[in-house]
Amino acid sequence: MIGALYREAMRLAEEARAYFDDTGRTDRDALEPLVRVSLSCESLKVTTRLLHVLAWLLTQRAVQAGELTRGEALDPARRLGEAPVTDDAMLAAFPPSARALITASMQLHRRVALLDAALDAPRPAASPALSMQDRLARVL
Repeated sequence: MIGALYREAMRLAEEARAYFDDTGRTDRDALEPLVRVSLSCESLKVTTRLLHVLAWLLTQRAVQAGELTRGEALDPARRLGEAPVTDDAMLAAFPPSARALITASMQLHRRVALLDAALDAPRPAASPALSMQDRLARVL
């Protein structure tokens, strides 16, 4: 799941970069000045959301690879950062392509936030059989 989310976040980051840096220029130029500035600010919010998600996913990959312990991943500095808030009224004023990217970044951040919150849940005690299987899998 971490790998799939990472690929999704990278794809979305590339789409956002392409839109905000290039293809969305025509959309942006057609907007009223206040909405244009708001869209520029929103591009930074999208970038922030995606960078928080990617950093969190890289931390989880490091845990899976044994480079970090679960305890180290629970350090507040390694947890998912807060998502910047997007004003719904302003979002409605943006071009459809921009709205789609912004909404996708918010949804991805929300999904990863659920996973991050689940890290605080107590882990069930592992059965001896599963523990033995895990140890065997690591040896093989």
